[in-house]
Amino acid sequence: MCGFVGIASKSELEEKGSWTKIANKQIKHRGPDDSGYWVSNDNKVELAHRRLAVVDISYLAAQPMTNESFGLTIVFNGEIYNYKEIREDLKKIGHSFKSSSDTEVILAAFKEWGKECVKIFNGMFAFAIYDSKNQELFIARDRAGEKPLFYYADHNSISFSSELKGLIKNKKITREVDKKSLDCFLLFGFVPGKKCIYSKINKLEAGSWLTFNTSSGKLVLKKYWEIPNSINKIKRENNLLTEFGSLFNESVAKQLEADVPVGVLLSGGLDSSLVTAAAAKQKANIKTFNVRFPGFGKLDETEHARKIADYFGTEHIELDASNPDPDLLIELAEQFDEPIIDSSMIPTYLVSKEVRKHCTVALGGDGADELFGGYSHYERLLKLEKFIKFIPKRSLKLISNLVLKTFPEDFKGSNWVNSFQFDYSTKSPLVASYFNIHKREKLLKNLNTSNIGFAEELHNKISPSAGDLLERATRSDFLTYLVEDILVKVDRASMMNSLEVRAPFLDYRIIEFAFSHIPSFLKVDGSNKKVFLQRYARNILPQNFTFGRKQGFSVPLKSWLKKGPFRDFFYDVLLDEESIFNKNEIIKTLNANAKGRNNSEKIFGLVMFELWRKSYNASL
Repeated sequence: MCGFVGIASKSELEEKGSWTKIANKQIKHRGPDDSGYWVSNDNKVELAHRRLAVVDISYLAAQPMTNESFGLTIVFNGEIYNYKEIREDLKKIGHSFKSSSDTEVILAAFKEWGKECVKIFNGMFAFAIYDSKNQELFIARDRAGEKPLFYYADHNSISFSSELKGLIKNKKITREVDKKSLDCFLLFGFVPGKKCIYSKINKLEAGSWLTFNTSSGKLVLKKYWEIPNSINKIKRENNLLTEFGSLFNESVAKQLEADVPVGVLLSGGLDSSLVTAAAAKQKANIKTFNVRFPGFGKLDETEHARKIADYFGTEHIELDASNPDPDLLIELAEQFDEPIIDSSMIPTYLVSKEVRKHCTVALGGDGADELFGGYSHYERLLKLEKFIKFIPKRSLKLISNLVLKTFPEDFKGSNWVNSFQFDYSTKSPLVASYFNIHKREKLLKNLNTSNIGFAEELHNKISPSAGDLLERATRSDFLTYLVEDILVKVDRASMMNSLEVRAPFLDYRIIEFAFSHIPSFLKVDGSNKKVFLQRYARNILPQNFTFGRKQGFSVPLKSWLKKGPFRDFFYDVLLDEESIFNKNEIIKTLNANAKGRNNSEKIFGLVMFELWRKSYNASL
């Protein structure tokens, strides 16, 4: 796990190292073990790297890494879990290696198979390779989007970085907020797809690569991987269970490999318990970690985690996280690059901080909810689908508009009323949104509101249309919520503490298996979620395991907003004269929360945007 920055230009760079070295310092937390810098012989390309040594911790694996005979130089962030197998294949056709690192394997694979090598890699990664012989920069990102990559391109050059805080040190880049992206943030809680909160900056989308030719200045973007097509042939359930078990155990086994201490994040829920079971099968005395939050008994999962640890005989470590201070939110706003509305960033950071004291790598259960139907709204979607199919679509939309205009913006069930705007037969309704179009218009009254409504248009555009309703919903969540919220949260919060978190469920073979072989009725059956995983777990987890429990990773925002330092902090931030949001609407939202309407997560989102804007000196 690491971080990198780089620049490639059609003409010679004027000030060698002036930006890349400064930018590299901004991402030191991603790699405290080492740093490196490289410039091409023609002074057109610069690469800089921060290293968190995990696989081959010797100097031989230092980056940027150059193979002179190939004419290739690489900077790499992530892990290639099947690199040993690839290395053996490359040895058979004449390649030799100086290190035991996956970085060197990527270089050899690129030399042998070119851009197609990304289809062979099983892992989480973002990397940049400069081919000096062909004068071409190649940048790629993993299929699930576990590792980040931002870039800025003009007619003459491209700059790129693992995190925005590095990229925006480039003096060419203005810090202007993209209004369409702001609209997306207020609706979704994140900025989806290739768009970025900054105008003129893009994210390289998951499962994509780009090339930039330093001779012609030509930039090419391409998707190399897509979610598989819907199921066309249903297999026997026993065969599916056996196939999944083989894939999952292999994924966990590969992700346990490292030259540093490795553990498992054990909440006691289904996903982390399955990871623990597979890890314990592969490795004796595997370390498992559970974190308590003092003073918040309802959020304490210690008992459930302890039962799983005892059952599998792990070396279980129970940690106590410190009570967070409001100032932590300022640090998180700066760390997260783009604002997201997800208060679970707080416990994720606190967990990472404690776990890092004991190990450098930790396995988690991220991705299982999207792949196997773990969210509560999936059940509700199926029930609602049966109810509304007898009502004309036009009538549903009229009813929705009327209710949303007349009822308070934050009434319970508003998201579900808003979902009537969508065609359930072809699209995935938006049921986990934050501020509807009417509220956004009021909040941004002081700004140009011409871009309001773009978010709904984008949702319709990127929402999958193939398959049944549950297929569309899970695919939509995988492509958007998982990539731009869950994985961002985990990456930034863990790397803030120089901890590498791996996700065995996001092995691309498991992703393809879940979407191409597991039918909807084996994900959600109306009364149960994760039906398939539950059936798989019955022969693995303790008989008394509670399947229906899903605590989630949360903090008591509602309580914090009633009294104490967080309440004062939130009010001060939102009612500050420099806040971009309409004060009258802010006051209405705060008062509604005080009267019992739970707007706490929405308020948190507005606070985090303001903190981010000030931290990054962003302009509107």
